[in-house]
Amino acid sequence: MSDERDPEKQEMRTADGTPQPETADDTDERPLTGEPVAPMRLRPEPPRVTRLSRKVLAGLGLIAGLGVGGALLYALQTRNAGDQSQELYSTDNRSTPEGLNGLPKDYSGVPRLGPPLPGDLGRPILSAQNGQPVPTPNMGAPAPPGPSPEEQRRAQELEAARTARLFSSTETRPVSPAITPPAAAPVPDLASLGLAPQPTTPSAQDRQLAFLNQAPDQRTASPDRIAAPASANVLQAGAVISAALITGIRSDLPGQITAQVTENIYDSPTGRILLIPQGTRVIGQYDNGVGFGQRRILLVWNRLIFPNGRSIVLERQPGADAEGYAGLEDGVDYHWRELFKAAALSTLLSVGAEAGSSGQESDIIRALRNGASDSINQTGQQIVQRQLDIAPTLTIRPGFPVRVIVTRDLVLEPYGG
Repeated sequence: MSDERDPEKQEMRTADGTPQPETADDTDERPLTGEPVAPMRLRPEPPRVTRLSRKVLAGLGLIAGLGVGGALLYALQTRNAGDQSQELYSTDNRSTPEGLNGLPKDYSGVPRLGPPLPGDLGRPILSAQNGQPVPTPNMGAPAPPGPSPEEQRRAQELEAARTARLFSSTETRPVSPAITPPAAAPVPDLASLGLAPQPTTPSAQDRQLAFLNQAPDQRTASPDRIAAPASANVLQAGAVISAALITGIRSDLPGQITAQVTENIYDSPTGRILLIPQGTRVIGQYDNGVGFGQRRILLVWNRLIFPNGRSIVLERQPGADAEGYAGLEDGVDYHWRELFKAAALSTLLSVGAEAGSSGQESDIIRALRNGASDSINQTGQQIVQRQLDIAPTLTIRPGFPVRVIVTRDLVLEPYGG
C-alpha cells in the first residue's frame, strides 16, 4: 500500500516490477558527495582589528603624567641648599698695614700743635696785627643799571604774544609783573642738556573743551549768492566719469596709471551736449604709502586726453571704485608666508641655543652659552620684527572699473561739434 501511495518509490522499480536500489538524493543543499555545500566567497575575510587594553593605556598615561610632574617639581625646586660656592678670598685673616699700626687709638693721643707761625696767617692778617694799613681789594666796575619799567613792560608784552595759544582758557587770572633783577644769572639751555620738557599730546577732553570754547561765528546771513554756470558746456562738481584701468597697480613702488573712459559724458545743465566721449584717456597716479591692515589704495587723476589730441588738466581729482568708495580694493598680500618662515627660524635658533645646556658645566661655558643664547634670541627677534615692518602689498588688476569724482567745475567744449 505504501508503494502505491508514493509515486517516487513506484518510479524506482524496473519494468518487470523488481525494485532498484535507492540512490542518494541529488539536491542543491546536498550534492552527490553527500556533504553540505560550502558558500562561495567573493571577498576575503577582513583583517582583525587590534585593540589595546584600556588598562594598559590608563597605566601608560598615569606613568607619563607622573614623569612630567616629577620633572616640573625637579625643575622648580631651589638648588642653593647644601653646596655653597667656595670663597676665594678670606676676610678673617687680614694683615694690617704698617702705617696704621703707629696711629693713636683715640683723639686724646693726637699731638698738640704749637703757636702759629707768621707765615701761616697770611700777609693781610699780619699787617692788621702789626698796625699797618690793609689794602682795599678791587671789586671791579659797578654793575650796570637794570632795565627801566617801560622796557620791562615791553618785554612782557613780547613774551605774552610769543607764548599765546590758539585756544585760550575761559578763566583768566591776574598775572603779577615779573621784576628782572639787575644782574640775573644766565638760564641754562635745558634742550641742549636733554632735560627739556616733552611736548604733551592733547587728550580727547582737551580737544572737546577747545571745540566748545572757540570763538562763535557772529554772522547770521551767508555772504555768498547764487551764481550762474560758468558756461553752457560745463561739467559741474559732483559729476562722475566712468572708466576702466588700462595699467595695473602694485603698491610696492609709486607710479603712474592710465584709464580709459567707458561711457559718454554730457554737460551738467542740459545733459545733451557731448563733452567727454568714450575712449578718452585719463592719466593719474597712486599713493604707495600703505599701512598694516590697509586694504584700499589711494589714487588721483591729473589729466584728460581726448581722442582728437586735445587735453585738460584735472588738478588731482580723487578716484573711487564703482560704488563710490574712495580708493580701490582688489588683491592684498600680507606676506604671512615670510612672517611664518621668520618665526620658525627664530624658534629653531632659540631651541638650538638651549639644547646643549646641562647642570654640570663650568661657569665659563655657562657664560658663553648664555651670551650666545641672548645673541641668537635677539637676532631672531630682529628677523621677525623686520618681517612685521613690511607693509602689505596691494594689487589692482588691469581692466578694473574706476570712477573719477569731479570736485571742481570743468569748462569744456562740445566734442565733434
